[in-house]
Amino acid sequence: MGLLKSLSDPNIRKHLLRDEGEVIVDEVLHHWIVYVVPVIEVVAAVALLLWVPFADISFAWLPMLVAGALLCHAGWKALAAHRDRFVITNMRVFRVHGVLSQQHATMPLSRILDITVVRPLQGRILGFGHFVFESAAQEQGLRDIRYVARPGERDLAIQRVVQRSGLRGPKVN
Repeated sequence: MGLLKSLSDPNIRKHLLRDEGEVIVDEVLHHWIVYVVPVIEVVAAVALLLWVPFADISFAWLPMLVAGALLCHAGWKALAAHRDRFVITNMRVFRVHGVLSQQHATMPLSRILDITVVRPLQGRILGFGHFVFESAAQEQGLRDIRYVARPGERDLAIQRVVQRSGLRGPKVN
């Protein structure tokens, strides 16, 4: 039971700097759109499995094998999407992702130079977007955060945290 829980939950709280007073402002999971392909793969696998009793016995193993592969792939993709978390705290932004091995990328708020919010047409219709972070260190795991639900709200949350931290001066009218 402990292994299953550790595989499904990335346990974001263990990455916090509690001694420094770090608190989570927002924990961003992927938009539901990332689960559409795994669901389609599961439906296709179930259809193949329903077809097996009517197939010729000499090659009935093939749709079962393909269905098993589809189910494994769908489960892997869904688990990877579920474990991919983008976190905004009062001190930094960080991303934790990975299923068997876990990657952790972090960026202090002071290093964020610019955030571009990309909202493609389908994203505008369905309510998702992508973040592109510009910082002094370009090659990192925080450059592109894809399929963020309510990207406008998340962008404003980051801007508020940066403003409250005093890293950017007050706006001059």
